[in-house]
Amino acid sequence: MADRPALTRRRLLQSGAAIALTGAAGLAARGLTAPSALAADTFQALEPSPGSVDIGGRTVSTWRFADAIPGPAIRANAGGSIWARLVNGLPDPTTVHWHGIRIANAMDGAPITQTPTPSGGSFDYRFTAPDPGTYFYHSHYGMQLDRGVYGPLIIDDPNEPLSYDAEFVVVLDDWIDGTGTTPDAVLAKLHAGTLDSPPMYSNALGGLAGNVSYPYHLINGRTPASPVAFTASPGQRVRIRLINAGGDTAYRVALGGHRLTVTHTDGFPVQHVTVDTLLMGMGERYDVLVTLGSGVFPLVASAEGKGARAFALVRTAPGTAPPSSVTVPELDGNLLTLAQLHADPAVHLPSRPIDQTVRMYLGMGPLGMTWSISTSPGGTPAGSPRVQVAQGQRVRLAFTNATQIWHPVHLHGHTYQVGGAGAGPRKDTVIVRPNETINVDLDADNPGEWMLHCHNLYHSELGMMATLGYGPAPAVVPTQSHTHLGL
Repeated sequence: MADRPALTRRRLLQSGAAIALTGAAGLAARGLTAPSALAADTFQALEPSPGSVDIGGRTVSTWRFADAIPGPAIRANAGGSIWARLVNGLPDPTTVHWHGIRIANAMDGAPITQTPTPSGGSFDYRFTAPDPGTYFYHSHYGMQLDRGVYGPLIIDDPNEPLSYDAEFVVVLDDWIDGTGTTPDAVLAKLHAGTLDSPPMYSNALGGLAGNVSYPYHLINGRTPASPVAFTASPGQRVRIRLINAGGDTAYRVALGGHRLTVTHTDGFPVQHVTVDTLLMGMGERYDVLVTLGSGVFPLVASAEGKGARAFALVRTAPGTAPPSSVTVPELDGNLLTLAQLHADPAVHLPSRPIDQTVRMYLGMGPLGMTWSISTSPGGTPAGSPRVQVAQGQRVRLAFTNATQIWHPVHLHGHTYQVGGAGAGPRKDTVIVRPNETINVDLDADNPGEWMLHCHNLYHSELGMMATLGYGPAPAVVPTQSHTHLGL
């Protein structure tokens, strides 16, 4: 994802086919059997392993896919089949979760339904991607996501209604691994209450902005010291696909000298709204359209409340690149709010009565930094609750945040409509601010046991996790392992 010519949508689809062929060739080079080209529309080898990565001015030892951060981009058409072969080169078990995809439960890559693939083992993920949009894939085992085990997943619409000339895929991340500590070490200190972190507050987030102070913030695996550059031509209309793969950071995103027309959130179309900047929680994705001017422009993702930024360049003409510290007035301009987002009528949930309302309270436990999701006020983090639903129900989840920090709440295997049918956007991850209640409605149309958790990785690992399950609980349900913390 280094400096490269602007890609038209057709060239991007061609590059997706090349990626699939490269994955098969990589397996063959390692003496492994690659699937037949007829077995799936898209094939990708995923081989996470430890190694060194240059993040732009610094080389770090970390865990990653394909010797790079992010991992390989996977593209497919909506309705097409994807075959991803995981070959685990990590010293620990791992899984791959397909974030935002309405997928068969056995392929979800969550430790509650899949036995993690051991070191040296392999697992074939095979599924159909039903909905076009911007998604990503990542490990769902321990703190591996915060070590760099992730990559973009783009599902194209064969009948794309948007018109644009080029496309940029922008992956945001907060980075601490290999800088004298690891995410696991940070997690242990956070749990023990010994993490030395400065106060971080944000009015936009309604309180504490995060728990972890990161030394670096990345766009497509690069620090501001050596930024990635996206290239296009003046006057071109560009679709920018934004993905927040961070562990603990919300990003305020703006492109200097331009406004952003928001077209999608979490893969689903919204009625278009034009703003100067938008705020993204971990796990959220936004698509925006921009008509580019002539020059070299700063693309900035400000780490909300943390006094730092990720930085990239958008170049459409010769000229001197602005420094990473450049002032970008748009960051203080018109900020997108959830209330401004309304689903495109084509993706509204149909209107019908609510069959079941479940109130879920986001809380903080008494032991160090332990978090919880409970179905009763003042609940404790003693175990993860299971919300039982029935096939075909319309279910309302009411998330109430009883803590002083925001939580991006993510549901696997489904999308919900914020505010109810015909109201807000269709999403799978929504920010719930302190002392706020957000209602989301979903149709129970994908049977299985599904994780429901805060996508702050530290919060979910420390207990902010529940399960949405169809029918009576199975006799044995695997659970996320927290044995390294004694949880």
